[in-house]
Amino acid sequence: MKETDREAVATAVQRVAGMLQRPDQLDKVEQYRRREARKKASVEARLKAAIQSQLDGVRTGLSQLHNALNDVKDIQQSLADVSKDWRQSINTIESLKDVKDAVVQHSQLAAAVENLKNIFSVPEIVRETQDLIEQGALLQAHRKLMDLECSRDGLMYEQYRMDSGNTRDMTLIHGYFGSTQGLSDELAKQLWMVLQRSLVTVRRDPTLLVSVVRIIEREEKIDRRILDRKKQTGFVPPGRPKNWKEKMFTILERTVTTRIEGTQADTRESDKMWLVRHLEIIRKYVLDDLIVAKNLMVQCFPPHYEIFKNLLNMYHQALSTRMQELASEDLEANEIVSLLTWVLNTYTSTEMMRNVELAPEVDVGTLEPLLSPHVVSELLDTYMSTLTSNIIAWLRKALETDKKDWVKETEPEADQDGYYQTTLPAIVFQMFEQNLQVAAQISEDLKTKVLVLCLQQMNSFLSRYKDEAQLYKEEHLRNRQHPHCYVQYMIAIINNCQTFKESIVSLKRKYLKNEVEEGVSLSQPSMDGILDAIAKEGCGGLLEEVFLDLEQHLNELMTKKWLLGSNAVDIICVTVEDYFNDFAKIKKPYKKRMTAEAHRRVVVEYLRAVMQKRISFRSPEERKEGAEKMVREAEQLRFLFRKLASGFGEDVDGYCDTIVAVAEVIKLTDPSLLYLEVSTLVSKYPDIRDDHIGALLAVRGDASRDMKQTIMETLEQGPAQASPSYVPLFKDIVVPSLNVAKLLK
Repeated sequence: MKETDREAVATAVQRVAGMLQRPDQLDKVEQYRRREARKKASVEARLKAAIQSQLDGVRTGLSQLHNALNDVKDIQQSLADVSKDWRQSINTIESLKDVKDAVVQHSQLAAAVENLKNIFSVPEIVRETQDLIEQGALLQAHRKLMDLECSRDGLMYEQYRMDSGNTRDMTLIHGYFGSTQGLSDELAKQLWMVLQRSLVTVRRDPTLLVSVVRIIEREEKIDRRILDRKKQTGFVPPGRPKNWKEKMFTILERTVTTRIEGTQADTRESDKMWLVRHLEIIRKYVLDDLIVAKNLMVQCFPPHYEIFKNLLNMYHQALSTRMQELASEDLEANEIVSLLTWVLNTYTSTEMMRNVELAPEVDVGTLEPLLSPHVVSELLDTYMSTLTSNIIAWLRKALETDKKDWVKETEPEADQDGYYQTTLPAIVFQMFEQNLQVAAQISEDLKTKVLVLCLQQMNSFLSRYKDEAQLYKEEHLRNRQHPHCYVQYMIAIINNCQTFKESIVSLKRKYLKNEVEEGVSLSQPSMDGILDAIAKEGCGGLLEEVFLDLEQHLNELMTKKWLLGSNAVDIICVTVEDYFNDFAKIKKPYKKRMTAEAHRRVVVEYLRAVMQKRISFRSPEERKEGAEKMVREAEQLRFLFRKLASGFGEDVDGYCDTIVAVAEVIKLTDPSLLYLEVSTLVSKYPDIRDDHIGALLAVRGDASRDMKQTIMETLEQGPAQASPSYVPLFKDIVVPSLNVAKLLK
């Protein structure tokens, strides 16, 4: 207490010190004293009230404990009295056993009397129930069946209570009501028939379906009541539980499966489109059935049956099973496409599960895939393998068909611009287009794979096309009279190359979003190279045809006959122009190259004639006459090829300038200036060799030995550097049986 008092005093001193820190606060000492007195009185009052409350609670508790003790004593006394009475009444209870048996027998007899009317009328009720079932009055029939079962079950339960081991009486009762189970089975059969046609019944006679559901609900309640009683007594009547609700869903599931399987009306042998037809029938049936279930059947079933949800799951599972069965068959490529398109796209589209009439009950996102990813992958692999074989076969057949056209006696068709062409590019790319459109229906990934496959096979096909075009050219060169329209069909082959290139670019632009995808972008340069090679060989073959006809006239150049007035160049120009009238049917890119190549080759052949020293001029007059003739003929050729190249925007003068430059060397009258003229020629045409200069000097016929030696030594110092745009003309010209040593002599 002393310690507490000291703490209280210290606290008080601290508080007073806090209140009286300034002199002006001394005036408020009385006010502070009154306030503290009020606080003290309030605290003391609360303490007194709390202590009083605690005392009252203790007093009440003591009182209740005292009463409880008295109650315990009274109960103890009562139990002693009961125990005493029980010991005295044991003998009396044993003497009442006969009374107990009589009571049980009385209870059974009372139940028998109660059901006596039903017992005697069992045969009549059975007949009435049978008639009602046959008449379709299912609710009334079920009511009578319930009465029969109630009477039977009541009697059997009483017998079970009296003597559960007495099987003879149980069998007797069961036999007397034997027709009851038959009626139950017959009624069930009628119910299942209605359920099997439920989608039709709900539209024609929904009342009948409602009656069936009510009967099933009644039986479910009876099953639950009997199972509850079984827990108490162990007694279960025969035929229970019926589980008609479970059987109802089993029947519906079997009906759905049968409906899906029964939609296949055709086979591959009878109709190539059997699968498309089968899938379309399934789509229509399932959609119609689910719409009916959503709008009508849900009104005929209790909400806790969740009939639409269950039917949706049944249809989904039945469809999945059917799709698995179809996938396991040996399907053709187009059938695989039809199946995958239906499974991956149609099923989840607005044509089926996303149909507005099924929303919002059907959530496509919650549905499992009809086919597992593994099965889909296997189908795609099979499709790609089959498609590869088909494309190879189609391309081979298309090429064989095109080859047959090459030997026809009639000219090939022309496009709207008048260019010759065959049907090969259209056939090939129509086939590619069809397969890509089909693949696009399934997935973007498959579309890309098919495009890669088409381009890969196109690459191989073009190699075969190139070989066949080469064989075509070689066979013609062995017999130039056959085929009759060789030139026209070779032009068509060349034009096809351009069509192929344009079609490939168009195909990739249309079906490829990202053009740098692996395996696709790399294929274009390769195919362009092959197509350019085919076109180049084709153009070369046509030019070979031209130069075979020109050979005789080219051999006349730079001969005595030529100098005396040959019209070989006139014939050459007419022949080339005549051929190029046919070559006008070649598309511009290749015609442009072909014109340039023809120009180059004509000039090269002219220069070759010069270098073959067919003539050696013996006088300045002959040299002048020959050189002027060369210049005139160069202008003739220049005019021709300007005409042929009109519209190309090409400079066609360069080649003919070479003939003029050579003519200037021949025409030169002052031999002392020959070195300068030849040096100028060599600087302009870096590919000219010493044997060419030697041949040219031999044609002049007046170069001295020293001049020849000087010119040759100058050439040996190294050729001039050619410009990047220079096209060599002399490198392919061979000077026959001519060497520098012989010239120097």
